[in-house]
Amino acid sequence: MRVVVYPHAMELGGSQMNAIQLAAAVRDRGHEVVVVSEPGELVSLVRDYGLEHVEIPLERSRPSRRVVGVLDRVVKERGIDVVHGYEWPPAFEAFYGPGLRGAAAPIATVMSMSVVPFFPRTIPLIVGTEEIRAEAVAAGHHRVTLLEPPVDTDADHPDVSGAEFRKEYDLHDGLLIVMVTRLVPDLKRPGLLAACDAVAELDGVQLAIVGDGPCRDEIAERAAAANARAGRRAVVMTGALSDPRPAYAAADISIGMGGSALRALSFGKPLVVVGEDGFSELLTPETLPRFLSAGWFGIGGDGVPALREALRRLSESSSLRAELGEFGRKLVVDRFSLRRAAELQESEYEAAMAFRTSGGVRALDVVRSASGLATYKVKRKISRLRGRLVVDDANARR
Repeated sequence: MRVVVYPHAMELGGSQMNAIQLAAAVRDRGHEVVVVSEPGELVSLVRDYGLEHVEIPLERSRPSRRVVGVLDRVVKERGIDVVHGYEWPPAFEAFYGPGLRGAAAPIATVMSMSVVPFFPRTIPLIVGTEEIRAEAVAAGHHRVTLLEPPVDTDADHPDVSGAEFRKEYDLHDGLLIVMVTRLVPDLKRPGLLAACDAVAELDGVQLAIVGDGPCRDEIAERAAAANARAGRRAVVMTGALSDPRPAYAAADISIGMGGSALRALSFGKPLVVVGEDGFSELLTPETLPRFLSAGWFGIGGDGVPALREALRRLSESSSLRAELGEFGRKLVVDRFSLRRAAELQESEYEAAMAFRTSGGVRALDVVRSASGLATYKVKRKISRLRGRLVVDDANARR
C-alpha cells in the first residue's frame, strides 16, 4: 500500500507523536508512507525515522483548500491508496479532497476526548477509548475501531538513563516527580496547577515540569509561589525537550494523562493520572478498568488534597513504587505496544480501501458535515469577538 499520514500539528503532543511512530511502524511492515504536515519541532522526528516529508503552510485556515490541493497532488503523483488524517481538520481535508473524488480512501484517527458532532460519519474512524468508540457508534458513524494510544516499548524502556537529565537541570538526589506535557489551558492546566500546589506541601520531593505552551507564564508563577511556600526548589520547569525520554527515565513518580501517561508506564514508573475539575487517581490494578474504558484522563475529584495524598503514599513506600512500576510496564508491553498497533493500523487501511457507501448516503453526509462545520465556524467567530475563544481544538473536551 501507499499511504499518506497527515498529523494535525507538529508541536510535541500525543496524537501527532502516535501518528509519526505508527507511520514508521507501518512503513517497516513493507508499505510506502509519506508524512504531510506543517513545519514544527516534530518534523525532525519524521526525518529521524527516515520517512519522506511534504510540508504544508503553518498559517492556514482549518480545514484548508490549499491543503486539499496538496493532498490531491501527492495522491496523483504517488498513486496513493489511503490518506490518513489525525483529528478533525485533516480528516475533513482527506474526506472532501481525495476521498470524495475517489482518488484515495480516507480514514481518520481522533485521539482527543470526543468526536465533534459535525465529523463525517461515512469516513472510517479510529478512536482511543472504548467509551468514545461506543459514543461514535451511537452517533451514527459507519465504521469505528478502537486503537488505544500506542507506545514504542522498545525505545521507551526502563534501561534508559535519567542521570544526565537530573544533572543538566540541577535536580536533587531525592524523590523526583515528573510531568511531561504541553502547557495549554484546556485539559492540561488544572493538573499542572494542582501538582505545583501538592508538591509544595510534601517534604523531600521535587517536581520537574517538562514542556512549553501558552500557559507557561501562569504555571511558572504558580511554581514560584510553591517554591516560596515550601522554602526550597520544589518545582522546576525545564521547557520542552525534543527527546523527553531522559525525563521519563529520571522520574521516581510520574503525573500525566493520555499518551504521556502511557509513556511513563513504559519506563516502569508509578503513575498518578490527572484531569479536570480536581481529578487525580493513582493507577493500580483496581483503578485500571476505569482508565481502559474512559481513557487516561478524568473529570471531577477532590483536587489538591487527593493528589497530595496519592503522591505522599508513593513517596513513603519504595516497595509500592516498584510494584506499581512493574505493573505499568507489563501493561503497556502486553496491551499498548507499537508493534501490535501497527498490525491493527495496517488492517484498518485495508478495510478503508474496501469500505463503500452508496452515493446517496455519502451526499447526505457531505451536506450534514459541511453545514455543521459552518455553524461551528460562526460560533468560533462570535466567541473570538467576545474574547472567549477556546485555545485548543473543538474536540478537546467531552
